[in-house]
Amino acid sequence: MKGSGTTRDGGAMSEADRTREPDVLRAVFDSLGAGIYATDSMGRLIAANPRAERMVARPSAEMLGHDMHNLLHRDADGAEIPREDCRMLAVLADGRPREGGDEYLLRGDGTTLPVIWSAAPLELPGEPTGLVLAFHDFSVRRAAERQTAAYLEALEALTTRLTLVSEVSSVLISSLDVPRVLRKLGRMLVPGLADWTAVDMLTDQQDEVRRIAVHSGADPAAAGELEGVLPPLAESAGAGLVRALRDAETVLLDARDLAREPDAPLIAAHRRLFERLGGHSAVVVPLHSRRRVFGAFTAARTGDSPPYTDDEVMVLADIGRRAGLAVDNARLFDQQRHVAESMQRQLLTPLPQVDHLLMAARYRPAQVAAEIGGDWYDAFLLEDGVTTMVIGDVAGHDLQAAAHMAEVRNMLRALAWDRREPPSVIMRRLDEAMTNTSDAPMATVVFARIEGREGGPWRLHWVNAGHPPPLLVAPDGGTRFLDAGHGPLLGMSATLNLGLHWPDAYEDLPPEATVVFYTDGLVESRTRPIDTGMELLCRHASALARHGLEEFCDELLERMDPRGDDVALLALRLPRYGEGAPGDHTPPPSRGEPVRSPADPSRSAPGAEALDADEVFTRAPRGPDRPPLP
Repeated sequence: MKGSGTTRDGGAMSEADRTREPDVLRAVFDSLGAGIYATDSMGRLIAANPRAERMVARPSAEMLGHDMHNLLHRDADGAEIPREDCRMLAVLADGRPREGGDEYLLRGDGTTLPVIWSAAPLELPGEPTGLVLAFHDFSVRRAAERQTAAYLEALEALTTRLTLVSEVSSVLISSLDVPRVLRKLGRMLVPGLADWTAVDMLTDQQDEVRRIAVHSGADPAAAGELEGVLPPLAESAGAGLVRALRDAETVLLDARDLAREPDAPLIAAHRRLFERLGGHSAVVVPLHSRRRVFGAFTAARTGDSPPYTDDEVMVLADIGRRAGLAVDNARLFDQQRHVAESMQRQLLTPLPQVDHLLMAARYRPAQVAAEIGGDWYDAFLLEDGVTTMVIGDVAGHDLQAAAHMAEVRNMLRALAWDRREPPSVIMRRLDEAMTNTSDAPMATVVFARIEGREGGPWRLHWVNAGHPPPLLVAPDGGTRFLDAGHGPLLGMSATLNLGLHWPDAYEDLPPEATVVFYTDGLVESRTRPIDTGMELLCRHASALARHGLEEFCDELLERMDPRGDDVALLALRLPRYGEGAPGDHTPPPSRGEPVRSPADPSRSAPGAEALDADEVFTRAPRGPDRPPLP
């Protein structure tokens, strides 16, 4: 720094002012709110202000004459910095000012002081150019930066764990296939929270344990060798796996804990995991709900991986609780599905045996437990000897829907048997009964009669309450939906509130034709609109027209591949004119005889004359769409 020879207004300084100048500069030097060091051209300290002394906790008397770089300049760990790398001394070499914020000065107590600094050339009269260094204590800001970095690191770790927990939760609710879900869970924890994982499940047999999944990124072959049935669960005090399975306790283990565990068969099988895959730290986590423990998973770390922290143990325990709830829900759904399916199958009665007709039916439950309960098919003989066929679907997909389905099915059976009325009237009475005597929700139904004599011709007489239309398949493969006879859904009080009705519909059935009744689960799914499904149904039914009826139904289900909903399928196959059922060579009765059930030839009340099929509806007016029977 050069001394000034002028006053502030540019005039020449007086001798008195010039005499006071050093005192002013010294006052500024001593009271400046920054540490100041001055060196000569060799880098030796020639001056230090009181602020610098306090900041580095070293008196200037001990420092003057010493090389500033060798005495003070250090890295963050206190190690010396090569002189050629010193940015401060570079000012002496080229005379250009420098500044920085990533340097450290050695304090008198041996610690380092982070500083933000600025260096400039120092020009003294008659002396070579030296250096003046001004610096501020940067430790508070550096500590804040470190704290912020620590917060950000902790936040990033928390975000990573929350993301993992969210992904795990999504996987746990994605399927009711418990082994598949738990295998995927084990894979998800590697390598973020474990170097390997194993999942052990309690089976329905008391105390039987089965290892269903082992996943190791370093040893993929271990799964096949370490999975399978384990020794039974027995009391083994202190064993981590037993405490998890018996007491729903999350257990943190290290190498010493593993060495101290008892030598029971189940624990030996657990120890083999560590002998094969390694591990210095492990967490055994129960898979449990409030009601019971379903199993446990082990997450372990090997090699240079750090031991588990308390936070990581809490995350794993939370994952175990979530997995336990998922297992519990899956089992409850499975139980509900089993009850509903059993109830539904009990209601799907065997089809009647009628000489001149072939019938086949299929029922396929939904693949999802909550999607079961409303679909049914039915076929039975009426008192007049006419065969009826029914397909229906009650709203809902649960056990309650199955119960309502049974209620609607039984009401329809009773009305059809008791009332010698057209299907349209039966449907109206069923709607009134559902509305006034039942809490069953809405339902769709096709109720059909196969009218005609045993040797033919035959006619389908039906009504459709909001259900997908039956499909008529000709022997040559031609297909056509029977769209007539459509009316509103049942349970809407449509006839009273909206003035709607259910019209009777008729269709002459050609010999060897097939009529397919089905529920919407066959043609509609979450991934396939119903129009596409109905086009596929026509295509596949056409290709199967000449197959036997049992094969027709099996192949049709296989090709349609219904998913997500339960499916009921009912099919009718007619013989050639003048014949009984295909393959049955019993001579048909004369054309003048009414159709009878072979199990009960009279099918009428004692003393009552047998009714011709066309005489059944003498009390009902003949509509314009109803042609007379041949």
